[in-house]
Amino acid sequence: MDGRDDFVEPVEEALSTICAGSILDVATGSGAFITFLLNNIRDFRDITGIDINQPPLEAARNAFLCDNIHFIQMDASRMEFPDAHFDTVCIANSLHHFEDLPSVLAEMKRVCKPPGQFIICEMYCDDQTDAQKTHVALHHWWAAVDTAEGILHHETYTRQDIVSIIERMGLRSQEYYDLKDLETNPKDPELIQELDGIIDRYIERSRRLADGDELQQRGEALRQRLHQVGFHGATSLFVISKKLE
Repeated sequence: MDGRDDFVEPVEEALSTICAGSILDVATGSGAFITFLLNNIRDFRDITGIDINQPPLEAARNAFLCDNIHFIQMDASRMEFPDAHFDTVCIANSLHHFEDLPSVLAEMKRVCKPPGQFIICEMYCDDQTDAQKTHVALHHWWAAVDTAEGILHHETYTRQDIVSIIERMGLRSQEYYDLKDLETNPKDPELIQELDGIIDRYIERSRRLADGDELQQRGEALRQRLHQVGFHGATSLFVISKKLE
């Protein structure tokens, strides 16, 4: 299926037909994507979220007080699960956070049982409106600050980069959806205030770095852009595919 410029509704419709069984959410963070799945999939048996960082997992455990949803600290490139263990394997907005992405994807494929579901959602950096380009530029600046502090955080991929990554996995029955929401006010005062606060925190972090002056200047320039142009979330590519063998 060719990519489509849609809002969230077509993805919700597609997910509503999925009986997800046992789900693995890779790089789950605080579990935001699990919430999205719970609101949209037809049904499931249990969910396991894994992340290498402990603090967001604690937040996730506090948010999901269910016997069939649990969280484990684990390196996604070396999972401790047996082969063909999960019916559905998913990852959201994390492909650009891995040092060894091929190993992570290979592990995701290994632990998925055929004919299992693969669900991948990832924001991309090209073909964006001016307000969306504010998000892309901010995200890449956040990545630069993280990287300067020794935190693994790459810039986001292009749409074709993501398609190529998925195609190399050898999956089948791929459905592609381009998700964007351009209906909200890009200069909403509460949103601008929230983003100003994030910019402040990253500028404060940059002051402790060797190349902090340049990063601070970049942040202030992005603040000016935010107030002049506004902000919309970057378009994400949402992919539903299957492991058939």
